[in-house]
Amino acid sequence: MIGIVMAGGKGTRMELEQEKLLLKYKKPVILHVIDALDESKCFSKVMAITSPNSPKTKALLTKSNIEIVDSSGTGFVTDLNQVLSSISDPVFVTSGDLPFLDGKIIMNIVSLYNPENIWTSIIVTKEFLDSLNLTSEFMVTFNDQKCFFTGISLINTKKINNLTQIKETFQILDDKRVAFNLNTKQDYELLNAS
Repeated sequence: MIGIVMAGGKGTRMELEQEKLLLKYKKPVILHVIDALDESKCFSKVMAITSPNSPKTKALLTKSNIEIVDSSGTGFVTDLNQVLSSISDPVFVTSGDLPFLDGKIIMNIVSLYNPENIWTSIIVTKEFLDSLNLTSEFMVTFNDQKCFFTGISLINTKKINNLTQIKETFQILDDKRVAFNLNTKQDYELLNAS
């Protein structure tokens, strides 16, 4: 399995001068995610997808000897699809803004991989997000519950024929380590208060 970190976003909702993934929580947030993937020992390779939107993040990752794949920076889905079309191994993909991600939760998620599923998205319930005073933007209803995407997916690239119409399955995982991502200044303030 290959681990992919999405690291090319603009971070526009944060309204910051600097790149979002370089925000520090003891160290840059992106390095928490990279270290968690390495710590899990689940991946034959870890790579980061960067874009023209994240030149300083790309420089930090290059300096840290992380394999970089450049994308157009058009958006999360488009950038990821550009890379998936050239990979034949199963993929674990995560956004780079999950500061509490760790090796143990990654091992747990990887153990959920089912090669019969093309695309499994890890989601959290609205009730759980509310209990953490967190908000998110992208909602889906699953098992009669309002849920939100975490930015983590397990993908069987061998079963992808057409990237525009993919049967997506969902797995609820109400865990702070996957629920807490940095989307707003309030999220960053909450992170620093923890």
